[in-house]
Amino acid sequence: MTRDNGQQQDFLLGVEKSVTGRAWVQRPAENRTIQAIAQQHDLPEIVARVVAGRGIDLEHAADFINPTLREALPDPSRFKDMDKACARVALAIKEGQRIAVFGDYDVDGATSSAVLKRFFSALSQELIIYIPDRIKEGYGPNAKALLSLKEQGVDLVITVDCGTVSFEPLQAAKQAGLDVIVIDHHQAEPQLPDAVAVINPNRIDEKQGFGQLAAVGVTFIFVVGINRLLRQEGWFSDQHIEEPKLMNLLDLVALGTICDVVPLVGVNRALVAQGLKVMAGRGNVGIRALGDVAGIKEEPGTYHAGFLIGPRVNAGGRVGRAEAGSLILSTDDAHEAAELAQELHTYNAERQAIEHMVLEQAMAQVAANIGPGGEVPPVIIASSKGWHTGVIGIVAGRLKEYYQRPSLVIGIDDDGMGKGSGRSIYGVDLGAAVTAARQSGILSAGGGHAMAAGLTVDEQQIDKLKTFLTDRMAKLVGEALKALSLKLDGILTATGVSVSLVDQLGRLGPYGQGNAQPRFALANVTVQYADVVGKDHVKCTLQDEGGGRLKAMAFRSANQPLGQLILKSRGRQIHLAGTLRNNSWNGKVSAEIFIDDAATVQGA
Repeated sequence: MTRDNGQQQDFLLGVEKSVTGRAWVQRPAENRTIQAIAQQHDLPEIVARVVAGRGIDLEHAADFINPTLREALPDPSRFKDMDKACARVALAIKEGQRIAVFGDYDVDGATSSAVLKRFFSALSQELIIYIPDRIKEGYGPNAKALLSLKEQGVDLVITVDCGTVSFEPLQAAKQAGLDVIVIDHHQAEPQLPDAVAVINPNRIDEKQGFGQLAAVGVTFIFVVGINRLLRQEGWFSDQHIEEPKLMNLLDLVALGTICDVVPLVGVNRALVAQGLKVMAGRGNVGIRALGDVAGIKEEPGTYHAGFLIGPRVNAGGRVGRAEAGSLILSTDDAHEAAELAQELHTYNAERQAIEHMVLEQAMAQVAANIGPGGEVPPVIIASSKGWHTGVIGIVAGRLKEYYQRPSLVIGIDDDGMGKGSGRSIYGVDLGAAVTAARQSGILSAGGGHAMAAGLTVDEQQIDKLKTFLTDRMAKLVGEALKALSLKLDGILTATGVSVSLVDQLGRLGPYGQGNAQPRFALANVTVQYADVVGKDHVKCTLQDEGGGRLKAMAFRSANQPLGQLILKSRGRQIHLAGTLRNNSWNGKVSAEIFIDDAATVQGA
């Protein structure tokens, strides 16, 4: 079988175009490597195939299966400006200067702020946290807020998850005599802001190797550097203060890293693996309270952090109090944490309702612009007055998933200024495109990274922005779509899916961006039962040719081609693909599959 470009391509189960428009391809892995990994690490062959399918050879399999910070964490001094920043903080501590952290309002910003707050508290040092209001202040440092901190007697501000392109606000701070250290991970420009230090693994002049870090990962390495310098200078012994247990901060690092959807490879993989172990200890009363209101009864994993805890932390910055997320993550008061968790839980429910409304309107707008049978454009842009800017990023993600195109959603205020948020597809750098649009004068502000970006644009410039992004990204999107496929780790039967298998696959986590959850095909399964549950989920029972049965769920699919195919296939055989999970109910644990693609059986 071949693609249109003439290249030879084998398709798993012969699926060249599934119901979601993707080819099914198996991750390549040499049988010799699979057998060696299985034998040396006592793994079932299918699990060893998952390891080998991620490009891991026998030499590196042990580090992949058991990632450690001892091997993965870089020396803080390898980052530009790190030593200068650590020295400035150490001086502030010794001289009793007032320090503040200016954090972004998302989970990465909240966790970064909380890491610094907890570290400084362990040193018996005060740290002021300032989180800007998303609606009133927007993203990143602003001069008014920085000057207000200066008026309160603050001598040093540390920005986290923001600041790399905040040229004017940081210039205003310097002129007012306020020192600023930038801790960030967003794409930088050749020019850097006028600050004491700019620590960012994505600086153009930075050595390669750690650009995948989330801001909270950079912040943790910063804390390691400060702690090391204070130890070297004898500060802990002079002050009779015990060194902080930095490993206890890793639950925050894991939460922020997972929720910022950065690749879970290299140091990120080690940070999250160790951080989830710390999270399981429930030592952070804020994370514990959030887990309780979210109904988490099991040991937390990337799913719980990314889809249950993270959205509640985010909700404060989206529709509620911007500082609530950082407050709950940095408090040691169980009563305060419980109250904040309930507050954030309520905000999250409000966010979901607003998101649903904006999503419906955005989907209708995009569909109308495309028209019946029309060609989907390379870039999806939806905009309207009245859309709550706290949910536009989530809606952009939904549009991206549906259309498989980079998507931007823009909420326009009464003054005609639009705040936009975008999400991209693999292989298309949206952050670079948005930065270029800002440099060209189309945007008032804008930036981000490959998979996500934010911007500010005048309503009158939106059409020009569409043209600019389409011209710049059309070829990249076309190339990405040609390579669009669903990568599978193998073929299983319903009988072969077991609690034990899911547990063994769990050893290969953490899973996320860059280390995708293992995905398997189920060949020729009969849909014994299928129905719509909840708002638009499809629940079904599958049976293989040997009589083995398996429960399955396809989320948010009832009105989509995937859900429709499953519902119409009652009593018939189809091919399905998805990820495995153990479900605990009434004390009984069973394995199930979350379906994310399907295909008809040829000749059926």
